[in-house]
Amino acid sequence: MKKTLFDKVWDAHVVDTVPNGPQILYIDKHLIHEVTSPQAFSELRQRNIPLFRKDQVVATADHNVPTLNQHLPITDALSKKQVEMLSKNCEEFGVELYGLGHPYQGIVHVMAPELGVTQPGMTMVCGDSHTSTHGAFGTIAFGIGTSQVAQVFASQCLLLQKPKSMRITVNGDLAPGVLPKDVILYIIAQLGTNSGTGYFVEYAGDVFENMSMEGRMTVCNMSIEMGARGGMIAPDQTTFDYVKGREFAPQDEAFDKKVAYWKTLPTDEGAEFDQEYQFDAADIAPMITFGTNPGMGIKITENVPTTEDASFEKSLRYMGFERGESLLGKPVNYIFIGSCTNARIEDFRVAASFIKGKQKADNVTALIVPGSQQVAKQIEAEGLKTVFEEAGFQLRQAGCSACLGMNEDKIPAGEYCVSTSNRNFEGRQGQGARTLLASPLVAAITAVEGKITDVATALNA
Repeated sequence: MKKTLFDKVWDAHVVDTVPNGPQILYIDKHLIHEVTSPQAFSELRQRNIPLFRKDQVVATADHNVPTLNQHLPITDALSKKQVEMLSKNCEEFGVELYGLGHPYQGIVHVMAPELGVTQPGMTMVCGDSHTSTHGAFGTIAFGIGTSQVAQVFASQCLLLQKPKSMRITVNGDLAPGVLPKDVILYIIAQLGTNSGTGYFVEYAGDVFENMSMEGRMTVCNMSIEMGARGGMIAPDQTTFDYVKGREFAPQDEAFDKKVAYWKTLPTDEGAEFDQEYQFDAADIAPMITFGTNPGMGIKITENVPTTEDASFEKSLRYMGFERGESLLGKPVNYIFIGSCTNARIEDFRVAASFIKGKQKADNVTALIVPGSQQVAKQIEAEGLKTVFEEAGFQLRQAGCSACLGMNEDKIPAGEYCVSTSNRNFEGRQGQGARTLLASPLVAAITAVEGKITDVATALNA
């Protein structure tokens, strides 16, 4: 029987099957952070259950951490409590923690791949919806709830219904200025935020094959925003080259043996999917969102749609936009380049290449937040820190930062922020904040121009 990439990885991890019911799936790596783990640790204590496989747990602090003065005590009481609780729980249960001050600390979906924790053919979970990021390696990776976090702590397994399969194929050449973020925003805008519900998505075709691992992670990261359980891209030489030599990756002969297995994972020719979509790369342009979900996206040169329904109207009221208007020329006072979607070194290289020799507009507060301590070191080593600071950008320390309003980096009520994060819900970046999702290039251009600007115009200036 011909199998998909998803089938191969899933089937290899099935421990047992309940007749006419769910399956017990073994989990290779369990990623945790300070927000969704405390209740699960408490459940272990209450039920007197040991942590089954502590060596397969990877812990870091990311959501609540400040991005300034991380050497000082956290001032926000709730954030301080959550970060301290993670430290206490990890110490009690024998889990190694990459907390504040540790050279490996960072956003869990940035630091795990860069350390070689994430490898093809694995099953990975985390109490965080954007765990789908790791699917870029040909990994089944998905977010879980707190009760499921406790299940994995106790058994290293989950009881699950196998999702259906979807393949999204994009072939052709992307135009200049079109980045992986634009590709996934375009797909979600075309298909809708519920199109992936019940599915695991495989991304296929020239466009994804030609992407870097950073780009693939951006795409898979936002699979959840179309309602999918997760997203995957078949491992290939690009994947193997990225993993090789990393801290926790297999070494030497062990690595070669792994690669031999990883090469068997891509979808068999003729394997069937429950749903298929195809797109032409030539139709994709730099994107920006105008509403309050990631599916409300348009090409940056297009006008806001004239759709008539109550939820659409409510979204436009929140954003302060009108049906049919162009966003070009709209003043924007904040930009944020960061998050588990776009806080890798490639994202900052793209931004710096445009910013170099320019100055941010006077009206703009521009936040540059690396996804990990290691990315921060790369920014400095490559001279990007100088580029950002000379242009008036604020370079912060590693963390989730202004992606979500759980730390000190919030956008003021009523202000627009062009953000490279993954969600633009009401209040996502702070109460009353208005988020416009876009690529690092669009964010950098907006910061320099002080307003939403056509990418082609900016690149040709």
